Amino acid sequence: MPRFDANLSMMFPELEPALRFQAARDAGFTACEYLRPYGHTVAEMKQWLADAQLQLVLINSPVGAQGERGLGALPGRQADFREAVHQALDYATSLGAGMVHVLAGMVPEGAHRDEYEETFVANLRDVAPVARARGVALLLEPLNQQDNPGYLHSTTAQACRIIEAAGSDNVFLQYDLYHLQIMQGNLVENLKRLLPMVRHIQFSSVPGRHEPQYGEVNLPYVFDQIDAMGYNGWLGCEYNPKGATLEGLSWGKLYGLG
Repeated sequence: MPRFDANLSMMFPELEPALRFQAARDAGFTACEYLRPYGHTVAEMKQWLADAQLQLVLINSPVGAQGERGLGALPGRQADFREAVHQALDYATSLGAGMVHVLAGMVPEGAHRDEYEETFVANLRDVAPVARARGVALLLEPLNQQDNPGYLHSTTAQACRIIEAAGSDNVFLQYDLYHLQIMQGNLVENLKRLLPMVRHIQFSSVPGRHEPQYGEVNLPYVFDQIDAMGYNGWLGCEYNPKGATLEGLSWGKLYGLG
């Protein structure tokens, strides 16, 4: 059966962050992801997780300044990127998260994209051994150009090219069904082909980025296919509830949620 984690940066928006962890546990979740933990202390986060008996599986690297969407690919910002990754690794290892989504950043209009990609590859080569030594996998997620115009990589082909060039055994693909439906479609067949490179999967409806019972994609079918592939990682519920979070969890009753 698929294993779902609650994305507590997006789910339970009706509650303060400190209360979302227990709410997720009460709804049947045993794991969560939290994209931007840096506004809270490690001690606070650790207490919330312990009190709710939740496992933290994923965080994002810091986004940088307003509008940057990450630092990994930005020429001249290598020192800032290393500092950001070390901060992410400190949070991840202290909180028991085994994965960090490394944000690449935006390519300005008219800039040479190759230079940004080469910068990202070099940065990944630099930090991957540090992450490996601390037991953390680094993930690259293609972000769609509709919501994130100018982001460095928006297709699996681009992300996989960067991963292969980085040449590390702890850099993987984060396969987000929402972004990839917008950019590529053919979600199941592409995932079958790419599964050895995938460490984490996320989902939400398209359009709208809501619960899986909405939108144009038959996500329950996709979940069944993912399970049949033998994927044993987490499926992150990275969606904005249309209404009250628990009401929208009707989709999860089949999986013991809600």
